[in-house]
Amino acid sequence: MVKEITRDIKQLDHAKRHLTTSITTLNHLHMLAGGVDSLEAMTRRRQYGEVANLLQGVMNVLEHFHKYMGIPQIRQLSERVKAAQTELGQQILADFEEAFPSQGTKRPGGPSNVLRDACLIANILDPRIKQEIIKKFIKQHLSEYLVLFQENQDVAWLDKIDRRYAWIKRQLVDYEEKFGRMFPREWYMTERIAVEFCHVTRTELAKIMRTRAKEIEVKLLLFAIQRTTNFEGFLAKRFSGCTLTDGALKKLESPPPSTNPFLEDESTPEMEELAMEKGDVDQPKKPKAPDNPFHGIVSKCFEPHLYVYIESQDKNLGELIDRFVADFKAQGPPKPNTDEGGAVLPSCADLFVYYKKCMVQCSQLSTGEPMIALSTIFQKYLREYAWKILSGNLPKTTSSSGGLTISSLLKEKEGSEAAKFTLEELCLICSILSTAEYCLATTQQLEEKLKEKVDVSLTERINLTGEMDTFSTVISNSIQLLVQDLDAACDPALTAMSKMQWQNVEHVGDQSPYVTSVILHIKQNVPIIRDNLASTRKYFTQFCIKFANSFIPKFITHLFKCKPISMVGAEQLLLDTHSLKMVLLDLPSIGSQVVRKAPASYTKIVVKGMTRAEMILKVVMAPHEPSVVFVDNYIKLLTDCNTETFQKILDMKGLKRSEQSSMLELFRQRLPTPPAGPEASSSLSLLAPTPEQESSRIRKLEKLIKKRL
Repeated sequence: MVKEITRDIKQLDHAKRHLTTSITTLNHLHMLAGGVDSLEAMTRRRQYGEVANLLQGVMNVLEHFHKYMGIPQIRQLSERVKAAQTELGQQILADFEEAFPSQGTKRPGGPSNVLRDACLIANILDPRIKQEIIKKFIKQHLSEYLVLFQENQDVAWLDKIDRRYAWIKRQLVDYEEKFGRMFPREWYMTERIAVEFCHVTRTELAKIMRTRAKEIEVKLLLFAIQRTTNFEGFLAKRFSGCTLTDGALKKLESPPPSTNPFLEDESTPEMEELAMEKGDVDQPKKPKAPDNPFHGIVSKCFEPHLYVYIESQDKNLGELIDRFVADFKAQGPPKPNTDEGGAVLPSCADLFVYYKKCMVQCSQLSTGEPMIALSTIFQKYLREYAWKILSGNLPKTTSSSGGLTISSLLKEKEGSEAAKFTLEELCLICSILSTAEYCLATTQQLEEKLKEKVDVSLTERINLTGEMDTFSTVISNSIQLLVQDLDAACDPALTAMSKMQWQNVEHVGDQSPYVTSVILHIKQNVPIIRDNLASTRKYFTQFCIKFANSFIPKFITHLFKCKPISMVGAEQLLLDTHSLKMVLLDLPSIGSQVVRKAPASYTKIVVKGMTRAEMILKVVMAPHEPSVVFVDNYIKLLTDCNTETFQKILDMKGLKRSEQSSMLELFRQRLPTPPAGPEASSSLSLLAPTPEQESSRIRKLEKLIKKRL
């Protein structure tokens, strides 16, 4: 019933909608037909101002008739619109050609309103019309530049490169005054002129530099690059760079990360230098200035010629190293420093400041292959500095034994000259060590900075590990020299110890003269070394550890040479050994007003080594009868299954060969069979006495000696 009632209403609704659509379409058709007629008439009369508004309206109306293109009349109107657009485009191009001829007469004094309206139409027409207008105008605008700065002209060479940039600045001002209002703002014509000037200049400079490559000197090249980067900075401040990706213009390669010195950036090269010198590698980095889109737009042409700059830096650094060598010879080694640690040679700071300057300068020129070449030069002269200034000035050791005799040691003259190196030489070694440490740390920072400056694709080719290893070698050699010097100073004392008649010692007294001699040399050398290595504490610890590792085995070797030994002689040696142990434990802070606890790693080495020496003497003091008890006691105290060591113990006791043979046979029989697996190490460790046990035994021995005295 409802459908029956509403059937007529629905039919009327459809009729109304169709009628409305027909009326609207007929109105559009009327507008389109009238608009096309007016468009053709206005085009002939060059009424571009009216055409600009009308053309957009006609094109909007024509969009409504896309579905009616099958109707001949509609299709005909559409073709008339396209024909009018084509005619407009050709007519506008002809008008611009007439107003701005490529050759012949000069440009008119100012823009015309007709051309300004023509540009508005070009915005609506095919984009190729707009591109053609821009291209022709810029070409005509720069035609004078190509004539003035031809390759054969005197002003075309690098020494007058300023004139190129002065010329374009005048042209841009001239354009703004005369033609600034003629072109729409969104065409960015001023920027387009500047960008095309840069492309032309880059091509022209590359051409003339190829022709006159032999005339390029480093000062001239740097002058030209500096002026060019200044100009690129000027462009970055003036323009946004939005036209650099415009399809109508020649695209520029993706610019590398900005190194524009003219952008306002708080992180200046001077601040970076200061941070590098202080070693502030962990300080937060300030945000970088925005990239300069114009970086390299002209200056890229200089990159093939940067070898001139690299060769110049190679020569300059060579002369700098030679000057460092000459200055060191003239001024001599640095003065002893006992307050603030070893003095770092001033030449190393000068070298790295120069490196920093070169790196910043080169990164402004290029972040590609020239930076890799510069890093290779840096590597070369870092090695030369390490060899000529550091290693080359380390004092040489001599083969003499220090000029001491046994009698002089036994007399114990105060202030006896035992050390091979003088005070100045010791300070020089410490200074070279401190300098090498500074160079090592700064070289690591230099590598990081180079990787920041160079293109991402080239970072893997920056590697200064070899140079860091060279400085590490200098540090190691310096420590070894200090150890050898103190070691050699103690050698005559140990020799005197081994040549004393220990079987004739009748009573136990104070420490022996050779111990006093060793302590004297330690007190002479160690405070000097510690004070001069105050700024590099870890390397002083290394010195102490290396000396302990060298002296203690040598002491034990000389101990085995003390043969034969009487019971009293063994007790005296045990007392001497304990005295040396106490001095060695105190060695890191000996002679210092500030007593510091020795590093655990060092203490462990001293306790282990000197406890072994004490155990050797305890075995020697033990009676060799009964043999089984003696052998078992040896195995328990020394946990040494080596037959040679046991043989040396027997020699120290002065046993005859026949007695030694039976002892050795018994020793081989009594050796415990080591269990397989991890139990072996644990079982051996149980046999070894602890340092606490040994110290209590030493105290008992001291009480015994006092009673006997």
